[in-house]
Amino acid sequence: MTKTNPGRFFEDYAVGQTIRHAVPRTISGGERALYHALYPARHALHSSDAFAQACGLAAAPMDDLLAFHVVFGKTVPDVSLNAVANLGYAEGRWLAPVWAGDTLTSESEVIGIKENSNGKSGVVWVRTTGRNQQGEAVLSYVRWVMVRKRDSGPAPEAVIPELAGSVAAGDLVVPEGLDFTGYDFELAGEPHRWGDYAVGEVIDHVDGVTIEEAEHMLATRLWQNTAKVHFDATNREDGKRLIYGGHVISMARALSFNGLANAQMIVGLNGGAHANPCFAGDTIRAWSEVLDKAEIAAPGVGAIRLRLVATKGEAGKLRGDDGKYLPEVLLDLDYWALMPQ
Repeated sequence: MTKTNPGRFFEDYAVGQTIRHAVPRTISGGERALYHALYPARHALHSSDAFAQACGLAAAPMDDLLAFHVVFGKTVPDVSLNAVANLGYAEGRWLAPVWAGDTLTSESEVIGIKENSNGKSGVVWVRTTGRNQQGEAVLSYVRWVMVRKRDSGPAPEAVIPELAGSVAAGDLVVPEGLDFTGYDFELAGEPHRWGDYAVGEVIDHVDGVTIEEAEHMLATRLWQNTAKVHFDATNREDGKRLIYGGHVISMARALSFNGLANAQMIVGLNGGAHANPCFAGDTIRAWSEVLDKAEIAAPGVGAIRLRLVATKGEAGKLRGDDGKYLPEVLLDLDYWALMPQ
């Protein structure tokens, strides 16, 4: 009997199934250094213990997307090892900061399945929760993935979950003690505060970064992402390794510092789509649109809802006349962030 894991296929999922993912991962300060080496990440709250302490926290927490990548990576062998594509996200909330020394685990519940009309694949929806060593939930989100079928046999009846269009501002979790009343805008890098942004405003983040194969491969290894399309060039007919979608997310978020330096913490993930594939050699640029703003009870803190777009094209351009994403658009991400008022 073989002892290797071929990964789950569409037929292996059932609504209500709970999957406890291997392997626990202890996060160290070295992980932060590697994250900042991979991306031009400069948000002050995640970079400086002293800055974070001046904002009421015990120390600088790990970057919110670093925590996301660790939790996400654990799910890959069980959820998307045989994926054709990662299709989208919803109902994401960061529930507690992740600190150096924390050990993270992941668990997913299957909440939906639907066979595709070609009979060769299907879509699986899972709700994933990441927890620390105390069992405290630090992150929860829904994602859906297109997964290959093992054979062309009959599929179970479709169950499509009803998902919220966005996370309500009242459901956002603000880290305990966070206080922006004494926020140092000069050290943070920009003077723009919550009140300076208007709903509908589009911000061109100006800078671009060309994606390198080596950096992408380092990212997939760092977060133990074993999806074949990312590291095995023979897994695609075109012989290319697909750039991990999380790599694009983090690159775009880092680029957004130029214009959104004070959008310090990501606390909600309303939705997201990897609109088109990204490959080594592509140059990523980013732009953001302000979708909404909300008052927050924490002192000096406001919430801002942003659309973050990674593109190989021009700022502000998202869809064509047919309503479909333009071919140069790589990512369309809708998230909530905390910002000083």
